[in-house]
Amino acid sequence: MACCGCNVAAENFIVERNSDLTISLPEGARKVLPTSVELLGRDVAAVFGGELKTVPSEGRISIHIDSVKVSRPQGFRLEVAPSGRLEITGHDSHGAAYGVMQLSRLFGVSPWEWWADVTPEKKIRFELPEGYVDEQAPDVEYRGIFINDEDWGIAQWSTFNYEKWEAPSHQLRLGPETNARIFELMLRLRANTFWPAMHNCTVPFFLTEGNREVAEKYGMYIGGSHCEPMASNTFGEWHLRGKGEYDYVSNSDNVCRFWEERVKDVAGQEIIYTLGMRGVHDDPMNGANTIEEQKAVLSRAITDQRGLLGKYVDGDVTRVPQVFIPYKEVLAVYDAGLEVPDDVTLMWCDDNYGYIHHFPTETERARKGGNGVYYHVSYWGRPHDYLWLGTFSPALMHQQLGLAYDRGIDRMWILNVGDIKPAEYQMELFLDMAWDIDSVRARGVRGHMTDFLAREFGADNAATLTDVMTESYRLAYVRKPEFMGNTRMEEYFNPYYRFVRDLPWSEDSLTRRMGCYEALSDAVEAVDKKMPAARKDAFFQLVKYPVQAADQMNRKLIHAQLARHGRSTWQKSDEAYDSILTLTRIYNIGIDNNGKWHRMMDHQPRRLPVFEPVDRETASDDMAGDVEWLHQWNGSDGKGVFTLCEGLGYEGGAVAVNKGDAVAFEFPDVAADSAVVEVRLLPNHPVEGGKLSFSVALDRLKPVSVDYETYGRSEEWKENVLRNQAIRTVKFPVKRKKNHSITITALTPGVVVDQVKLLVK
Repeated sequence: MACCGCNVAAENFIVERNSDLTISLPEGARKVLPTSVELLGRDVAAVFGGELKTVPSEGRISIHIDSVKVSRPQGFRLEVAPSGRLEITGHDSHGAAYGVMQLSRLFGVSPWEWWADVTPEKKIRFELPEGYVDEQAPDVEYRGIFINDEDWGIAQWSTFNYEKWEAPSHQLRLGPETNARIFELMLRLRANTFWPAMHNCTVPFFLTEGNREVAEKYGMYIGGSHCEPMASNTFGEWHLRGKGEYDYVSNSDNVCRFWEERVKDVAGQEIIYTLGMRGVHDDPMNGANTIEEQKAVLSRAITDQRGLLGKYVDGDVTRVPQVFIPYKEVLAVYDAGLEVPDDVTLMWCDDNYGYIHHFPTETERARKGGNGVYYHVSYWGRPHDYLWLGTFSPALMHQQLGLAYDRGIDRMWILNVGDIKPAEYQMELFLDMAWDIDSVRARGVRGHMTDFLAREFGADNAATLTDVMTESYRLAYVRKPEFMGNTRMEEYFNPYYRFVRDLPWSEDSLTRRMGCYEALSDAVEAVDKKMPAARKDAFFQLVKYPVQAADQMNRKLIHAQLARHGRSTWQKSDEAYDSILTLTRIYNIGIDNNGKWHRMMDHQPRRLPVFEPVDRETASDDMAGDVEWLHQWNGSDGKGVFTLCEGLGYEGGAVAVNKGDAVAFEFPDVAADSAVVEVRLLPNHPVEGGKLSFSVALDRLKPVSVDYETYGRSEEWKENVLRNQAIRTVKFPVKRKKNHSITITALTPGVVVDQVKLLVK
């Protein structure tokens, strides 16, 4: 076979079918670099049928990897030299590895080639011109994912299918073969930080032989969630390694020894240590009741933890990556004055539904340790889980994370992805934003999604599929499929929330919603008919299952609501349930992948009532009717100074209004004495200070100031996150005049107006 790119007279870097490539590596590189070359070799074989051979740096080579410094950490540079040789230089081993994976992307290999069965297309020839340059570096230093709530998906799949394993304890396990696949995906997506699965149904990461070594091979920093301090999976390990109660008030010696054992064991590993403590799992700490007591305990724990790091990891503890995560009740303790060492990263959290609780102050932005964010696109908890379908809004992610980055959250980004599948697109969007946020912003959410779909399913299908997925995400933003039964979790003491019941929607609105989903399902079916056989499984996983399963879930629960009122049949609801079972079976068995994903997809995680066939009953109350609004506007229909939040909102028209700016909506005279203005906003949290507020004015009447932030797990917050809107209503007297206007002025930063509605009386 001929050696591609070996002719010194060649001007371009050329790869041809059935040709081999030669590559040279610098000495002393970390393991992540030869690992990336190993993956590149697999890709070369898949795309061109050739072989990638590693050779010494002397002589004629096709690809040369150098240790010449690129300006920014983890950055890389691809450049075609006059000889036709491709030079890949990295700031460090990670950067060079990302450069190697960039070449795979240029060859047309999707990061999801294994995880979503995106079979690479074979090519006859590939060429980069002499002088070609591509230089990139990450915007966020630590970028990664958290495998979580793994009980019904990835842990079942790994234990009983991919990496079959049987333990005397009957625990599930994510072993080194599974983690190697996860880390391969992360490397292809330029991620470097991993929080392992941590439920007690799964053998802990560091107690599973081979996991530690595979993390090193792929260059992964291992971290842990808010309740996993000092690289210790408390939920899975305390009952094995701990002694007494996990209580730093009455049992601190044993708790500290529990941490010390792990730190001694992993001191040579790349670890990002989580400081502080909560309960054994997702609960408040034991032994300290008041905020002041909790603050005292946390202060002592952090001091002791840093002492362990200084003793076993690095005498200069400030050089050890550390993070403090003020999650749930710990945020109140931090706000009460808890002092966290300046070199420790502060990681801020969303409220589990995509709305970030806190943005750094000027003082926090100036910290040496910087700021991070822990974000969810999958969640188990109140008011309701969303563990099944990956329907989290890309537009909301884009808006919230963009705001986070602009306000100094740029040290560490971690995404709770659940089982990875079926949140593939959200995971890629998150990591692409962490790598190069300006590039994503330049393309916008739609452009980014179109590029993703074109890469996976061809440019001819990209526009149609972008329309389908955008509308699917919009419908789920209005109400996620898991929320359509109007149930609540962890409130079983109240039957009103436990059992499936009516949504407060009219028959017309329910019927329209089913029609929207039916149109999406039909469009997906049309594309599926012309999808090449090699991409059928990928299409089913990334598009067909999430769209059509959401369609059938809506049909099941909407027909049930209509049947309760005698306006549909129970048979239609039951047929939709059967369709969900059929779709899920196809997902797990596969179309042409020999059952590769068997046990990965569970259509009823936690066996919640909303996932079951709906019990047949007759409603005792009338169905809700439509409110006859005189006028309805999206935020983008107004006039004023604002920024469109692309794709965000009930109809994709939400706008961000800066403090002091206003958006106005005009309407003609009405024969009425009063007007009711309903303002529907993004149910986000304050960006600065302790509140969100705006004013509403009708014509020249005195503006009415309105606050709308929510706290904790209040009833209003629950309603807000289930419907993705915060609602405020103001009533005004009306004076007759030719034209009227409603003016909404932001009194604080962070105001995002979704819709405005007008009712006259």
